[in-house]
Amino acid sequence: MSSSISYADAGVSIDNANLAVEKIKKFARGTFNERTLTEIGSFGGMFSGAFPGMSEPVLVASADGVGTKLRLAFDTGVHETIGQDLVNHCVNDILVQGARPLFFLDYFATGRLAPEVTASVVEGIAIACRENGCVLLGGETAEMPGFYADGEYDLAGFIVGVVDRAKVIDGQKIAAGDVVLGLPSNGLQTNGYSLARKLFFEIGGFRVDSFVEELQATAGDALLAKHTSFLKPLDKLLDSGKIRGLAHITGGGFLENIPRILPKNVSVEIDRGTWHELPVFGLMQRLGRVTDAEMFRTFNMGIGMIAVCAPEDKEFLMENIEGAAAIGRVVSGNGKVSII
Repeated sequence: MSSSISYADAGVSIDNANLAVEKIKKFARGTFNERTLTEIGSFGGMFSGAFPGMSEPVLVASADGVGTKLRLAFDTGVHETIGQDLVNHCVNDILVQGARPLFFLDYFATGRLAPEVTASVVEGIAIACRENGCVLLGGETAEMPGFYADGEYDLAGFIVGVVDRAKVIDGQKIAAGDVVLGLPSNGLQTNGYSLARKLFFEIGGFRVDSFVEELQATAGDALLAKHTSFLKPLDKLLDSGKIRGLAHITGGGFLENIPRILPKNVSVEIDRGTWHELPVFGLMQRLGRVTDAEMFRTFNMGIGMIAVCAPEDKEFLMENIEGAAAIGRVVSGNGKVSII
C-alpha cells in the first residue's frame, strides 16, 4: 500500500463525533441541577445520592427504546420528537411504582454519524428531561459503519428515579369493587408500530405525506404523535395514598399490561366506549379487519395510563387528573382483563 489507512477510511469520523458531542453538551447542561456532579464527557455521570426528605429511599430503574417508530422518523426526516418519546416512555415506566425521575442516559448508534440529526434527537431528549425534572446525565454516541444503513440509527434510554419505600405503588391493595380510571394518550405512543406501518403503508396504500381526511393530518404526522408523559398529571397525587395501582399501556396493550399490577384473586373489566377512542385506532382496525382482541393486545386505544382506586376516591382523582375517565372496574377473578 502506498498510503496509510485511517479510522475515517473505515467509515468512522472522530471529528464528526466530536462535533456532535459539542452540540449535545449545551442541551445536556440545560437539564443539570444542584445534584449533578459531573460534566458531559466524563467516563461516568455522577449524581448526589442524598435524599434527606425520605426515610427509606428506593431507586427505581428502567430501560427502553421506541421500537419501529424510528422508521417514521427516518421516512419523514422528523427527528425532533423521537427523543421526547423515549424519555416520556421511560418516565412513565417508573412512575407506575410511584417514582419520580432523577437522571437519564441515552444510547444513540448509527452507521454514519450526521451531527445535525444526532443533535436534533438529543435536543428532544433534553427537552423532555427538562419537562420531567430529570437530568440528562450522560450517554453514548456510536458510529458503526456497515452495521446500520445510511440515514438510520437506533436509540435506547435508561432512567433512574426514586420513591420513599412507604409510598411505593405496587397494586397489592387492589381489591374487587375498585374503580379503573383511564388517562388519555396522544396516539400510538411508542408501541404497535410494526403492525401500524403494515396497515397504513402496505394495506392502506398511504405514504407518510398522504393527507388522511379521517385523521385531519398526514399519515406521518398522525403516527409521530408524541408519547405523553403522565408525571405532571399524577405528580401531586403520588403521595396521597389514593392510587392503588398504575399501569402504563405500552407494548401488550390493555390485555398484557394491566395484569402486571393485579393481585392473583382479581380481574379487570374494561367498558369500551367510555372514553374518546382516537380515530387512528378505528381506521387501522378497519384497514386490516383487525379483531378487537388483537387491537387491545397491541395498541393503547387512546388510553396511555390506567389508575386504580377505591370507589370512595374516584371523584377526588377524576377532579384532580385532567381528562381522566372511569373506564372499568375490578372484580373477583384470576388476574385477567376482559373488554366489554
